[in-house]
Amino acid sequence: MAAMEPLCILIGLDPKKFTKEENQLLEAELFRKICDELKGIMRQEYKQYFEMMKFNKDQEDTMLEETFLQNILNHIISSGKYTAHGIAFYTDMHVDVIDELTSGRNTKPTALCFRKIMEVDREVRTELYQAIGKKIAVELKN
Repeated sequence: MAAMEPLCILIGLDPKKFTKEENQLLEAELFRKICDELKGIMRQEYKQYFEMMKFNKDQEDTMLEETFLQNILNHIISSGKYTAHGIAFYTDMHVDVIDELTSGRNTKPTALCFRKIMEVDREVRTELYQAIGKKIAVELKN
């Protein structure tokens, strides 16, 4: 449950107040909401490309799904805070796995791999994740 506490803190919840099962459901829902917000940001980044290619919403969604982790990794690396080797070390994965994900040769990583990379991204883009957390907290209260 290492990643759960920071996710809860992002939205102002105390994970100790929930049962193990409730925490698992909460973590899954928070993770989904965070990914949805990140995809929305990516959709804006690719807006001109989507318009130029005349993509419909389904085509946009497919592209965002298939390149999601690749985009996350590229953001991490372009920040200068981590290299592919640094990400591999931090996530306890082989650098070849990170290279496959970064190049787009692997678009279907394991859930554990996905989660570890998201933890690195959360460390690199703290302010973005805090803003997403506040937005989610507002949505949950409404």
